[in-house]
Amino acid sequence: MARAKYKQLDRDRRLQMEALFRAGLKPRAIAEQIGCHISTVYREFRRGEYEPPNSDYTTERRYSADKAEALHQLNATAKGAPLKIGKNFAVAEFIEGKIKDDKYSPAAVCALLRTEEYAHFGITFCRATIYKYIEDGNIFPNITNKDLPEKGVRKREYNKVREKKEPRGRSIEEREPEVDERKEPGHWEMDSVLGKKGTKARLLVLSERVTRSEIIIKIQDGRAITVVRALDRLERELGDLFPVIFKSITCDNGSEFANWAGIERSVWKRKGQRTTVYFCHPYTACERGTNENINRMIRRHFPKGTDFGKVTAAEVKRVERWINTYPREILGFSSSADMFAEAFGRAS
Repeated sequence: MARAKYKQLDRDRRLQMEALFRAGLKPRAIAEQIGCHISTVYREFRRGEYEPPNSDYTTERRYSADKAEALHQLNATAKGAPLKIGKNFAVAEFIEGKIKDDKYSPAAVCALLRTEEYAHFGITFCRATIYKYIEDGNIFPNITNKDLPEKGVRKREYNKVREKKEPRGRSIEEREPEVDERKEPGHWEMDSVLGKKGTKARLLVLSERVTRSEIIIKIQDGRAITVVRALDRLERELGDLFPVIFKSITCDNGSEFANWAGIERSVWKRKGQRTTVYFCHPYTACERGTNENINRMIRRHFPKGTDFGKVTAAEVKRVERWINTYPREILGFSSSADMFAEAFGRAS
């Protein structure tokens, strides 16, 4: 089927659209009938929507060509400068897909449009413009603020009075200043992302502090020995590169990280120590800020309540790749994968 041409609707086509709506046709079929894009049909329906009462006191959503035409004429006389996106429906579909399906933020989409790969669209935006279009509701009919990552006000954090506890092992206070200042790659933060309440399976996540590269490993439970075995497998995979890439690991005081000696000890006994483990101060998640930020990205794909026992290793790796190829604002919209390759001379 030939691609629908994008035309400004006139009164006759609005009347045709009203008749097709009354006949019970779906938006896609209506778009094909009158020769417009489906997004035009959605916008028109919102423009001319009304709810007349029925005899049984219920209401029904209908489309009025007269109402839509009147609003169109009013907007035509009142509008200022034309929208930047104009009639570039291809870029509108691209932006919708990236936000709705690929879970990109408006800032990340803007960064993509500035790259050579997407130069054929011939247009760029600032994030404020995309946010405005989403709020308006006419340009992107299939996305709302609910589709945006971290939309809305975050829960207020209260300072709770807690019993003072000592870290399980070597304190973060002993960590070198270069690690705090993110001057040297090879220093990681480690955490676990829990699944559905009452289930044991979870994700072991490691976040590199400079490149923001992420490693996600599905583990069957939260035992300390399970974490050690996961790192043992990772060391076998990386070989001699493990101590180069993992100079240190900083984690919280969760029981899954209690065997810090096992985490540090190489799977090959002759090699001795493979990394150095530091522990944050108890109840101080901000000391693992990279972990916390990337965990929110993981939750875009695996919301709270996910049963990780039903999630495959392939699905986990797909999310890991998504994170590592995502254009990150903190990296100047480079990806973690690119930064990792530059730092270590190999793919993450």
